[in-house]
Order: sequence, then C-alpha cells, then structure tokens
Amino acid sequence: MNKILKLEEAGLLLLAVAYYFTQLDFGWGWFLGLFFVPDLAFALIIINKRAATAAYNFMHHRGVMALIIIIGFLINDDMVLMCGIVFMAHSCFDRVIGYGLKYYDSFDHTHLGWIGKSKHKNG
Repeated sequence: MNKILKLEEAGLLLLAVAYYFTQLDFGWGWFLGLFFVPDLAFALIIINKRAATAAYNFMHHRGVMALIIIIGFLINDDMVLMCGIVFMAHSCFDRVIGYGLKYYDSFDHTHLGWIGKSKHKNG
C-alpha cells in the first residue's frame, strides 16, 4: 500500500509542477525559493517540540494547500495561487520520499510510518 500512496503522491507532484510551469508566469527562481518554505516550520523547535510539530503538520497538510489554491483562484491572485501550488508540490515531494505528517511523540513517527533512525520500528 505504501508504494501505491507514493505513486499517487508522485502523480500529484507532477500535476502541480506541470500546472506551475504551464499556467503561471513565474520562473524556476520563485519555485525553488518557495519550495522549502514549509520546512521552516521546524524553526519553532526553539519554542518547543509540540509547537514545531503542529506548525510542520499545518504547513504540510494538503487540505491547507488546497484551500490556498482555491482562495488564489477565487480572488484571482496568481501569487497566492503560486504559493499554494508550490507548497502542494513540496508536500507531495515529502510524501514521495517517505516523510508524512508528524505525530507528537517523535519527529521520526509519521502517518506513513517511521523514518530516520527509527525506521527499524516499521516491522
């Protein structure tokens, strides 16, 4: 099942990238500049692990990204739409490489299974 989910994420990633480069008037610079912005949520680790986990999950939740995309369409704002598309691509990329939404017990524990040093727990 995990391989099917990764394939689905890869398809959505390709769709987001294709839309970005065929329908929006922004270049590689904007795409690369925004692509890792959702990971900056980890900076909240300076407050505490729970805040960092909540922020990470919010910034990687595809429902949030879909809402940003819809808002961009509704208000006809290409900058908002671009952010939603790039953040969606980032979230899909993370899931293709095995990173999912985080549980509060450990950054290594995701909804897709264990990652990193804890990967052996996937049994």
